[in-house]
Amino acid sequence: MSLHGKTALVTGSTSGIGLAIARRLAQAGADVFLNGVGDEAQNRALARDLGSEFGVRSEFSPADMSRPDEIEAMCRQALDAFGRIDILVNNAGIQHVAAVEEFPPEKWDQILAINLSSSFHTIRHLLPGMKAAGWGRIVNTASAHALFASPYKSAYVAAKHGIAGLTKTVALEVAQMHITVNAIAPGYVWTPLVERQVPDTARARGITEEEVKRDVILAAQPTKEFVTVEQVASLAHYLCSDDAKSITGTVISMDGGWSAQ
Repeated sequence: MSLHGKTALVTGSTSGIGLAIARRLAQAGADVFLNGVGDEAQNRALARDLGSEFGVRSEFSPADMSRPDEIEAMCRQALDAFGRIDILVNNAGIQHVAAVEEFPPEKWDQILAINLSSSFHTIRHLLPGMKAAGWGRIVNTASAHALFASPYKSAYVAAKHGIAGLTKTVALEVAQMHITVNAIAPGYVWTPLVERQVPDTARARGITEEEVKRDVILAAQPTKEFVTVEQVASLAHYLCSDDAKSITGTVISMDGGWSAQ
């Protein structure tokens, strides 16, 4: 499924799911615009290497996805670099685990801003160009927590439920404009985000980290296997193709059977 001639912006794309999606889109021929936190020089080198590997244009922005002004600047930078953005993948996300009465209000605000509001801001800035072009693909990284709840994750669960609602609403608004809007709802994927929450969950529940992996994380997934970033990337690639033009407004589970229970 070639994406030659298409351009993509992928937020939270310097590691984990986002990087896997960016690589898959670049492999299919799309120019890719990366975004992420961490060492800026390393991330710019990552973008250069990705472009060289697949023979596409690749750029990077260190925009803080909790700040609407930086999101707007990133979108302008992407449009200036590529002329248009055909594909938007909203993947940026963070996590914090704590009982609701102990949940730091600043963490609640940050998680809602990055995991939910940033998608609103990127969509509002880039959707007009998709409408003008008469083609677009928006893929939001949701989670099984867009459909189900888990204790100690009030902000994350609230944000991912919000992503599901945002996905459906925007899909309906653009349903006749050759623009699709979908969300992928993975179960547990072994990413830096999941790895970092293991010790927090262990402390919150008073169990070992190995017990968290076995009895808490994979207990939810009947396959007892982590979803891979490559599997998520493959689904995102499909949703960006013309073969998927009739799929819109959906939250697609990729959760090892979690949602079948």
